[in-house]
Amino acid sequence: MAERIFIFKRFERFWHWSQAFLIIFMMITGFEVHGAYKIFGFGGAVSWHTSAAWALLTLWAFAIVWQFTTGEWRQYLPTVKKVDVMIKYYAWDIFSGAPSPFHKSLEQKHNPLQRLAYLAFLAFMSPIVWISGLLYMFYAQWHDLGLDRYLTLEYVATAHVIGAFFVLIFLIVHIYLAMSGPKEHLRAMITGWEDV
Repeated sequence: MAERIFIFKRFERFWHWSQAFLIIFMMITGFEVHGAYKIFGFGGAVSWHTSAAWALLTLWAFAIVWQFTTGEWRQYLPTVKKVDVMIKYYAWDIFSGAPSPFHKSLEQKHNPLQRLAYLAFLAFMSPIVWISGLLYMFYAQWHDLGLDRYLTLEYVATAHVIGAFFVLIFLIVHIYLAMSGPKEHLRAMITGWEDV
C-alpha cells in the first residue's frame, strides 16, 4: 500500500522552478548574444543574461545555505550502488511500464543515477559555465589582474558556449526522464506530496 509523504519542501520547489526558469532564460538570451537569433537585440540580451546570472548566483547562495542548515545536502551524495539497475530501467524497462526499482523516501529523494547526474552538473558543467561567464563579464579587468597574458576572449567565449551546450543536454535529458517516468514524480515537484 502506498504512503503519502511530503517529500519536497516549499523552498526546494521554489528553488527548482526558479532555477529552471533562470537557466532556460539564460540559454535564450545567451544564444542570442552568440548570434543564433534576435529577440531582445544584442544589448538587451547581454543585459538580461547578466541580470539572470546574478539572480541565479543569488538563488544558489540561498540554496547552499538552506542545503547545509537543513542537512538536505546529503541527498546529493553520489553512489554507484544500483546505478546499473537505474540505467536499465531508463533505457528499457520504463517503456514496458515496469515499476521503478527506486522508491523515494525522506532520506533518499534522488535515485543513484540522479545523484551522479547532479554531481556532474555541480562539479563539471556549472564550473565551466560560471568561471567562463564571470571571466567574460569582467573582461575589462583582465589587464589589471594580469589575466590577459593567459587568456583570450575567444577561448573563454568558446568554453562558455560549450558549457551552455552541456547544460542544454542536461536539461533535455532531465525533462525527458521527468516526463517519461511516473507522473507522481513530476507532481511531487509541484505539490511536494508523493505516494511512495
